[in-house]
Amino acid sequence: MSQSPIAPEERYRTIVEALGTNSDVTRSSDLPASKRFGSSELRINNKIFAILVKGRLVVKLPKPRVEALIAAGEGERFDPGHGRLMKEWISLEPTSEEGWLPLAREAMEFVASKR
Repeated sequence: MSQSPIAPEERYRTIVEALGTNSDVTRSSDLPASKRFGSSELRINNKIFAILVKGRLVVKLPKPRVEALIAAGEGERFDPGHGRLMKEWISLEPTSEEGWLPLAREAMEFVASKR
């Protein structure tokens, strides 16, 4: 019997717990409502690096890395809803084989390096 897949919210909670211990990481619950982009965002140095949108992990990575992940079939460019695809943001399906935590950590380090 195969194991049931882990819900996206549970996968994301693992990311929040692991990366939320970094003193430079802010969770959306730590921000006033007027400063939030969404209910699940993670920020470093006040810049968003990961968010859960409609069950999909969305992370900010260098454009070549995003293109490589898309070419490998791991996700698609993120569209925040206004029809303009974001070049440095990738949206991964809940069933993606790519590890969410390593990608979120990679996104955190990328955004932190862009001071």
